[in-house]
Amino acid sequence: MINIKLLKGDALTLLKDVGSKSVDLIFADPPYNLSGENYLTCKSGKIAVCDKGSWDQIENIHEFNSKWVEECIRVLKDGGTIWISGTLHNHPSIGVILKKLKLWIINDIIWFKPNAPPLMQKNRFVPSTELIWIASKSKKYYFNYEIAKRISNGKQMRNLWIISAERHITSHPTEKPEKLLERIVLIGSKEGDTILDPFMGSGTTGVVAKRLKRNFIGIEIADTYFEMAKKRIDSTHLELNLGNFLENIKDSKSVQLNLDSKKNKKNVYIEPNSCIPRSEPHPPAP
Repeated sequence: MINIKLLKGDALTLLKDVGSKSVDLIFADPPYNLSGENYLTCKSGKIAVCDKGSWDQIENIHEFNSKWVEECIRVLKDGGTIWISGTLHNHPSIGVILKKLKLWIINDIIWFKPNAPPLMQKNRFVPSTELIWIASKSKKYYFNYEIAKRISNGKQMRNLWIISAERHITSHPTEKPEKLLERIVLIGSKEGDTILDPFMGSGTTGVVAKRLKRNFIGIEIADTYFEMAKKRIDSTHLELNLGNFLENIKDSKSVQLNLDSKKNKKNVYIEPNSCIPRSEPHPPAP
């Protein structure tokens, strides 16, 4: 029997109610602190101030990160792993904290989006990646090498994951694709394990955990997103044939990276609320 536990409120408070060493895998997509006057986004083809919500406005992001990561490590089993998603805005802080806590850093995954949205500015490179730290309490942790190899068409899986951004299922601005979480859950846990997502958002982690017969604990602070996640997870059915499922999520045998081709240009997906730091105006390119 799969146990799904959804908690509405502040992760820093609710994590204290989760038992020590009770969780097998943690996936966290924390706030990147990108909302506010210092960050810009594109809305309807025009530059606008980025505002993902009050949950993405944190006075001291490093202190916040330290507190929730420490609580997550407390609830993580000795053989479990923690996967933390981020961008350059938040990723260095997480790395420092993992080192300070003397965790074993297993990998940094580079999630490359071949259809990343273009930039309106002409003073920086187009952001096309997100980063995922993977860490554990020691060198003895669960890692399903065989499933990783199977997904990667019989070859060792590399830390560069080419997964296209997808049109969002929900209105959550930072919704992750299910394909990304499917890899993480399959490689980092077994059926019947318990997965925790302290920043549940639209519920993608819970959907994948339930589908793949894992127990799930999800925490979400925003009422709207909590209800959205609950509805998605409640309507998710268990995967009854893992063999067929693995065949369907295998990497494409040939990955096309020619982003200048007409074919790929048609498939570019503009992700809503893709935020960048505000900078001084630059003269137009010659």
